[in-house]
Amino acid sequence: MASKHLSACTTVLVGKKASIDGSTMIARNDDTFLPLTPQRFYVNPAVSDRHETWKSNQNGFTAPLPTSGYRYSLTPNVEVDKEGVYAESGFNEKNVAMSATESVYGNERALAYDPLVVDGLAEDSLQSMLLPYIDSARDGVQYLGKLIKQYGSPEGNGVLFSDKDEVWYMEIVTGHHWVAQRIPDDAYAIAANQVAIQQVDFDDPDNFMYSDGIQAFVEKYHLNTNHKGFDFRRIFGTDRHYNTPRVWFGQRYLNPEIAQSPTSSDLPFICRTDKKISVEDVEYILSSHYNETEYDPLSRGNEETKTLFRPISMNRTQNSHVLQIRNDVNTDCSAIMWLNFGVPAFSPYVPFFANSDRTDESYENTPVHCDDKSAYWMYRKLSVLVEAHYSELIQDDVDFLTDSKEKLRRYVQETIDEAAGLSGTELSNYLTEQNHQMVKMMRIATEHMIHTLFEKSLNLSKLTFNMDKNL
Repeated sequence: MASKHLSACTTVLVGKKASIDGSTMIARNDDTFLPLTPQRFYVNPAVSDRHETWKSNQNGFTAPLPTSGYRYSLTPNVEVDKEGVYAESGFNEKNVAMSATESVYGNERALAYDPLVVDGLAEDSLQSMLLPYIDSARDGVQYLGKLIKQYGSPEGNGVLFSDKDEVWYMEIVTGHHWVAQRIPDDAYAIAANQVAIQQVDFDDPDNFMYSDGIQAFVEKYHLNTNHKGFDFRRIFGTDRHYNTPRVWFGQRYLNPEIAQSPTSSDLPFICRTDKKISVEDVEYILSSHYNETEYDPLSRGNEETKTLFRPISMNRTQNSHVLQIRNDVNTDCSAIMWLNFGVPAFSPYVPFFANSDRTDESYENTPVHCDDKSAYWMYRKLSVLVEAHYSELIQDDVDFLTDSKEKLRRYVQETIDEAAGLSGTELSNYLTEQNHQMVKMMRIATEHMIHTLFEKSLNLSKLTFNMDKNL
């Protein structure tokens, strides 16, 4: 239910002309209510001639499923019977990426006249109800808009869609009203649990979509607080001091020349920077904790200041992902999910080519409790070890992550180069095997790092004593 994802998640969206290599990127930290809500990563096969009904075990939402659907990847909860599905993030076989959701909050004025629908389409069902059935990012917005019109929404949600050309961000703020904006090709955007979209141009269908009757709704109930324009954030949103600092930090990183306050209610949604944005830049934002500022909870600074704001990377981040679609390579190799199953601040983003029929067993099978086989628990162990003796071990971890980024970027490029000339099933099988090899390479490296940190931690115990070696 929505309460399990209360005030959760941070989102980054990047247009293709704003990125270093012409990629579109949508990215998000999936934060849950508790530190341990284990997830897994696998691929659902394409289906046809199906006659089934979807029913949420969280809020009772029920809807018939289409008879056919595309293959798609997902990162759902392990304890589905208890926690719900929450498929969260992935690609379908048409190279459409989707991530859902960024929790957002409509204000009481708007909700008074269009209340949330208790058994409507919620986050736990949303990805599963959309991703297998859409052909483009724009199609995703339109498809979801029809579902919200039919079933309503029980919560406020920000939903991310992308394909090779377009990046869209859609905010559902009341039971039936929403707006979606296309991120300009030369721009980026960051969102963090508050209504983000600002001025809506109703005469620009290439860049804006919206629910039926939203203008009349706002006029009828006198919801527009401005004399001019249609500022979606001010009309429907809330002012949440808790969330703006995360947007501030991301914008500060990409636009350091602009001075802004971390508690400002006027941080822009659409941003541009002279810097070309890389996957590593997006990973840095999602793995950050107000690094090198007075607000860093891991610093040795003032106790009150360094715990003033919640950071972007948290121990309750269950997965962090960057969904990249490249425009400089063969289409069948272009969609890559960079997936982090540990605490993002301390763990690597592992790349997976989307054109694959299955994921590695260590990602497919995550047990509820800690084990020695699954990727989820391996990266959680790494995170715990680093944080336990942060000042003594962080440089080892930084060196490990830097080395991993170099090796993984190289491996991705070598895989793409080697895939030249392959197509169809042969190409898909090759990329699947390369995904497995990347997992294997990272397991060897990560287990070695865990063992190294474990040994160093033994020497940092407070239960120690300087002894004469001759005793």
